[in-house]
Amino acid sequence: PLPLKDFVFDLHDSVRTSQIPSEQLAHYTGSFRDLTSKYFEKSAWPSPEAVSDECGGDPIFLAIYRELTQRHLHSISRPNARDRVGGWKVYSDLFDTLLEEAEKNSDSPFTPLFLLPEWTFDILHEFLYQFQGFCQFRTGVFANATKYGPGGVSEGKTPPHHVNDNLELLSQNKDAWAVESVMYYLHRLVNVGIESNVPAYQHFGMFASVTLSRLECLLGDYTACVSALDPITASWVVQPPRGSEDDVKAMNSEEIVGSVFGAKISMTYHAGVSYLMLRRYKDAARVLGDICATMRRGFKSGQYKNIVGVEQYSKLYDRMIALLAIITHVCPSHGLVDESVSNAVREKHGNQLSKIEAGEEGYEDIFIFACPKFITPSVPTYEDALTKGSTSAHDTAYKLQVSHFMNEMSNQQSMMKLRSYMKLYTSISVEKLGRLVMEEEFSALVLAYKQKMRQLECNSSGDEEYGTVMDIHYYIKDEIVHVDEAERQNRFENYFMSQISQSTDIRKDIESISVDV
Repeated sequence: PLPLKDFVFDLHDSVRTSQIPSEQLAHYTGSFRDLTSKYFEKSAWPSPEAVSDECGGDPIFLAIYRELTQRHLHSISRPNARDRVGGWKVYSDLFDTLLEEAEKNSDSPFTPLFLLPEWTFDILHEFLYQFQGFCQFRTGVFANATKYGPGGVSEGKTPPHHVNDNLELLSQNKDAWAVESVMYYLHRLVNVGIESNVPAYQHFGMFASVTLSRLECLLGDYTACVSALDPITASWVVQPPRGSEDDVKAMNSEEIVGSVFGAKISMTYHAGVSYLMLRRYKDAARVLGDICATMRRGFKSGQYKNIVGVEQYSKLYDRMIALLAIITHVCPSHGLVDESVSNAVREKHGNQLSKIEAGEEGYEDIFIFACPKFITPSVPTYEDALTKGSTSAHDTAYKLQVSHFMNEMSNQQSMMKLRSYMKLYTSISVEKLGRLVMEEEFSALVLAYKQKMRQLECNSSGDEEYGTVMDIHYYIKDEIVHVDEAERQNRFENYFMSQISQSTDIRKDIESISVDV
C-alpha cells in the first residue's frame, strides 16, 4: 500500500537524515501502530527486501526494520523453534551491522544515525526477552524429550514428530542464543556507547547496561547485576541530535534512562531483587520504595492510563510491593519506605506477614510471586535426551534461587525471634534469653545477628559503606546481654504529607460528584 511506502521512506529519513526526535516519535509510536492495526493486525509486515527501494537498500535501516517487524510478528503469534532461531539471526545481524558502522564513525559527531531512547530500549528489551524465552523453550523441549528416554514416563514409546523435529533443529543450531554471545553483544554495545559521542550509540550503550543488569539477575549473579549499572551516572552526557529543536538540552545517562518508563522500572526491579539477595536491605527498600511511591500516585491519578504496556507495569508494581513486604519485615528499621507504600504492603500482604510472625510458612509464596523467571543458560546435550534420559530438572536454576532465598529467611526468622525478646528487656542473662528463644547454638546466633544485619549501603553521595539495619543496640558483658533501643527520629513531615495527600484525594472525589439542582 502507498501509506506503507510513505511510512518506510519517512522513517528512514528520521533515522538517517533529518534526525528530528519529534518526527521519529510520531512515526515509531503513531504511524507504525496505525498501519499495523489497519493492514497487519494478524499478519506479518512486508519483508525488508520488499521495502528496500524506499530506503535505497540501506543495510542498517533494513536491519532495524527487520527487528521492528519481527518483534510485531512475535507479539501476535506463538513462535516455534524455527522462529526462535530466526530471531537470533535478526538480532545478531543488527548488532553486527551497528558495531561495524560504529567502529568506522565513532569519532564523528555527524554520523547519519539516530534512534530515540524509547526505541533503543525496546530493541534491547525484546532481545533479552527472546533470549529468556529461548532458554525456557529449549529446556522444555529437552525435558519433554526425556520422557521417551530411559526412566521416562513414556519410555519405549515413539516420540511425536514435533519432538524429534525440535531436537534436530536445536542440535543443529547450538550457537543460537548462546549466553556468551548475548553477553558479548551487550558488553560491546556498552563499550561503544561509552567511547562514542554519537547519540544513537550512546543510547545503545546506556540501555545495554540496563539490559545486562537484567541478564545478570536472571542468571543469579547479583553482584554483577548491580555492577552492570555503574556506567549510568550523571557524568555520562549525551548531546541532542542535530535535528533537535533549539530548546532541547543535553541530558545525562541517568536522566535519559529515567525518561523511558519501561527502562526505569526494569532497572529498579532487577536491582531491587539483587539487593535483597545480597542482604542489602536498605538499598533494596530505597530503590523499590521510591518507584513504588511514584507508581502508586500515577495509577491513582490515571497518569499511566494511556501508556503502552500498562498491564505489565501493574504486574511489576505488585511484584515490587511483594519484595518490599519481605524487606520491611526482615529489616524493621523505621521509615524505610513512604507511608503510602507501607499501607500498600499491609493491604496486599498483611495476612501473610501475620502468619509468618505466628511461626507459619509464608516467605516462599511471596518470593515465588515476586521473583523473576530465572534461566538456565547451559545448552543441553540434545543427542542424549532419547538415549540417556535426564539427570536434572529443567527448572534447576529457579529452584536453586528459591532454595538460596529460603535458607537465608530461615536464619532471619530465628533472628527476628531473638530481636522480639531483646526489645522487651534492657538487660537479661544469656542463659535466660537462650531459654526463651529455644534455639540450638544460641551463643552463635547472638553473635551472628549483628553480622547478618551489617551490610553495604549507598550513602547520600553515592559511595558504598558498611552500616547496620538493626533498630536495637546490644552487647554482652559478664554473661549479661545489655540492650539499648535505637533512638527513633520523629519525621513529622511524613504525617503532614500523608494528610495532604488524603485531603487531595477527598477533594477530587467531591469534585467528581455531579449534583443536579
